[in-house]
Amino acid sequence: MKIVGADSFGARSLATVIEVCGLKIFVDPGVSFAPRRYGLPPHEVELKRVKEIENSILRELEDTDIIIITHYHYDHYLYRQEHVEAYKGKILLVKNPTQHINVNQRIRAHRLFKRFGVENLAKRIEYADSRTFNFDCCTIDFSPPVPHGVEGTRLGYVVMVRIRGEFGNIVVASDVQGPMSSNTLKLLENWKPDIIVLSGPPTYFEGYRVEARELLKGFRSLYQLANSAKFVIVDHHFARDKRFPKILNSIRKALGKRNLVCAAEYMGKPIEPLEAYRDELWKKATNSNRTS
Repeated sequence: MKIVGADSFGARSLATVIEVCGLKIFVDPGVSFAPRRYGLPPHEVELKRVKEIENSILRELEDTDIIIITHYHYDHYLYRQEHVEAYKGKILLVKNPTQHINVNQRIRAHRLFKRFGVENLAKRIEYADSRTFNFDCCTIDFSPPVPHGVEGTRLGYVVMVRIRGEFGNIVVASDVQGPMSSNTLKLLENWKPDIIVLSGPPTYFEGYRVEARELLKGFRSLYQLANSAKFVIVDHHFARDKRFPKILNSIRKALGKRNLVCAAEYMGKPIEPLEAYRDELWKKATNSNRTS
């Protein structure tokens, strides 16, 4: 398994490649950035990192067999017309673009499949919600649509993915944020994952978009999953907070084991949550201009 893009790498992404029995599966091949953070646009360092991750995604897609899109936020799929050739000849297993979906994601999905013509380029497209797909060496299960975070969120729904075979159960749970939904946690526990890749609680929203009690629920879920699974990679929303390495270490200490890591740690990369440090990147650039 390989994480190609993640927030702990420096850009919004949870792009995950899983290779089993000669089959290459790419879950959520996308990368993006926050238009505004701390009232500031992305710094050039962030934009450079986005481009680097985008290029890595495109290289990985060249020999990918199956592309999975769990939902239609820009950091989870290639959304520009210049990239539609990357979908050519691939099997696409995607979140249903017309059911359990909010308006803006429905529009984005329509643009990708209809206006940009991906439905004609792909080998085949299957709406994956609640379905199971059998391949020679593995089975791919999809959850019903689950909340993008808390129950009733306006951010819509995502589908979770389980890839299972003789190698065990690998689960990718994009944007469940802990999970903060009790029903989502039950689904994950019933899947009995060996390895989980998931989005952690969005602590950077604490106090104005997400209540502290909801974040606490997300951390309790994360703790439970790390107690039962062999290995957990937690990243994405969680890594948009300067405090996240300290919080991650405190959870590991409470667990008494080292099976909980962020994507950068898993891939042996430096932890560089650039969005979280956007204010400092701009401050450094301003001070540099004043002294030059």
